[in-house]
Amino acid sequence: MSIPRTNFEGYIKQFKFRELFNELGWDYVVKRESVAINEEIYEFEAVAQKRDFLIFICTRQNNGKIPDSATRKKIDRGITKRYFEHLIIFIDSYKNTQIWQLSIKEPNKPIVTRETTYHVHQTPELLYQRLRGLLFSLDEENKIGLVDVKQRVSESFNTNAERVTRQFYDRFKNEHRAFLGFIKGISNVVDREWYASLMLNRLMFIYFIQKKGFLDNDRDYLRNKLKSIQQRKGKNKFYSFYRDFLLVLFHKGLGSPERDEQLLTEIGKVPYLNGGLFDIHHVEKKYEEIQIDDDAFEKVFDFFEQYEWHLDTRVTATGRDINPDVIGYIFEKYINDRAAMGAYYTKEDITHYIGKNCIIPYLFQESKKDCANAFREDSSLWKMLKDNPDRYIYDAVKHGVELGLPENWKDLTLNEKIGAAVPNEILIGIDTEKPDLLERRKKWNTPAPPEFALPTEIWREVIERRKRYWEIREKIERGEIQDINDFITNNLDIQQFAQDAVEQYEGSDFIRTWQKTPGF
Repeated sequence: MSIPRTNFEGYIKQFKFRELFNELGWDYVVKRESVAINEEIYEFEAVAQKRDFLIFICTRQNNGKIPDSATRKKIDRGITKRYFEHLIIFIDSYKNTQIWQLSIKEPNKPIVTRETTYHVHQTPELLYQRLRGLLFSLDEENKIGLVDVKQRVSESFNTNAERVTRQFYDRFKNEHRAFLGFIKGISNVVDREWYASLMLNRLMFIYFIQKKGFLDNDRDYLRNKLKSIQQRKGKNKFYSFYRDFLLVLFHKGLGSPERDEQLLTEIGKVPYLNGGLFDIHHVEKKYEEIQIDDDAFEKVFDFFEQYEWHLDTRVTATGRDINPDVIGYIFEKYINDRAAMGAYYTKEDITHYIGKNCIIPYLFQESKKDCANAFREDSSLWKMLKDNPDRYIYDAVKHGVELGLPENWKDLTLNEKIGAAVPNEILIGIDTEKPDLLERRKKWNTPAPPEFALPTEIWREVIERRKRYWEIREKIERGEIQDINDFITNNLDIQQFAQDAVEQYEGSDFIRTWQKTPGF
């Protein structure tokens, strides 16, 4: 990095962001924007840009304070409508705090928000590590595009989360092995491993909700209950923390809606979680004399307490932050390693696909019952789709399809569109009516260059994808897609359409209908 640490620290502590990015090789820009959220106006100034990737500072809030996490995400969506690729630095009016917020948008994945918080009394070491990856030299000027800038920024602000996740998983494996040694009363090795995993999963889940104060308003609920049991009944005497408290909490507290006064006295005010995680497990039914020493839980709690637990996807400056993504990573790595035992973890991309293609159509269908106006053939909902079809076709499908097309591409036939800019040796195989089709298509099974192809695609697949793109696009422009289920049939971005419908549809009755839809 070309900026000495002392200079970098000076820029950060004095909130001189324009000067900082200038030294990092970013370009000068003058832009001012404002976003209205919940009747409050938030003002922004762009301090730098690189290939249309903008760095914004939130310069003014009505109360002088940095808005909360939910509001910051709404602000980000407002900025995204005008400048898709950007990073926002939120500052308070007293210049005590900075929150650097980046929304990472990847195809077929939910938007992930990464945040780095800095207080002026701290040494900005974490920001230094983040931003040194954003240096652009003069030698790179003619070689980089927006994709390169986006990738570099995303990697810089995502590194900490990935590093923490891997480190936590490595520690988790060791803790799992140690926990196994404390379990008594389960003779079968496979059952014992399953039960160790179940117990740690239950405890990790509880750590998330206790840190939010959901368990008797005690953010150190488990540790305090362990101490209380030991004080009253003695460590590992007669009834352990496991048998005397945890099983009661799991099965009669978190896993059951029925509470009596005695139970409330014992476990306090805790929510009923109807998800199956805290039901009596078949291993617990099979082995009725399971025992786990208190020492096992003291060791696990010592491990967990080294991390910060968040129910959102925020990653702060501590470098030891755990969110639900980490648990997904553990399930993916740990459980899929045990596929031979019949255990499989469905990864996030699959569950996201299933979830959005079930939940969003349901919401639209329920809304249609009470707000038929919004779904008329001439409504602004479908006009929004027709006016911007590319917005709802996935980037992977669009990749390279418009390469070399002339300005009057709408007048071209489908075959001409498919063949636009395609090399002649590939183009000669498009016409199926001419003789020697197999000979003419010999090159179709060779890899296509990256400007045309997705990773691993051959020319045959590129041609089919280009054909599919134009067919879908023309179907949208002709107004043939007027049902939410058509988004699934045609593999369109249903999540983006739902978000745009909520944010842009002009009828307030449509929004009210969504809000009162069961499960919304």
